[in-house]
Amino acid sequence: MNVVKKISLFALVASLTVACGDGKKKDAEEGVAVDTTQVVVDTMAVEKSTTIVDVAAGNEDFTTLVAAVKAAGLVETLSSEGPFTVFAPTNEAFAKLPAGTVDNLLKPENVEKLKGLLTYHVVAGKFDAATVTDAITKGKGKYTVTTVQGGKIDLSIKDGKVVLTDANGKSAVVVMADVAASNGVIHAIDSVVMPK
Repeated sequence: MNVVKKISLFALVASLTVACGDGKKKDAEEGVAVDTTQVVVDTMAVEKSTTIVDVAAGNEDFTTLVAAVKAAGLVETLSSEGPFTVFAPTNEAFAKLPAGTVDNLLKPENVEKLKGLLTYHVVAGKFDAATVTDAITKGKGKYTVTTVQGGKIDLSIKDGKVVLTDANGKSAVVVMADVAASNGVIHAIDSVVMPK
């Protein structure tokens, strides 16, 4: 709602309140029982908080990631206040893993391994593209982040794109940056990075 509409709404509410108040006063003077309780209804729409999980669930490129987050029991964590930066593998990124890897990770007996893998893609704090690029520049071409899992990922820039290098020397490229959420930011990546 823009400022003009908000001001108009407040002016309308104020004039109605004054008008209603005058009527009640007159009724009270005439000895009529008057209910003086006022209920003010906020007609402005309240925007729903869209957490990292909400944003990912609303994007068809992250269905595998969302299924994994649910299986690992991380929905509540990634819906909490944060802020978090998530390097989110797309469905295509998960499809690059050897056949059967995702199905195996989704089994209940592998929940801890799945949690470790997923939290390796999460960094505490909000690091948008500008912040990451600046940190890489200040770090003379490399910026190392510590993930929620505890492992480290090196960030660098190649051909104008941010590249993640995992603990095993494998790389992933950020293919979509700065997907905003109420509790952080998502950067989509083209490969799954792996902790040691």
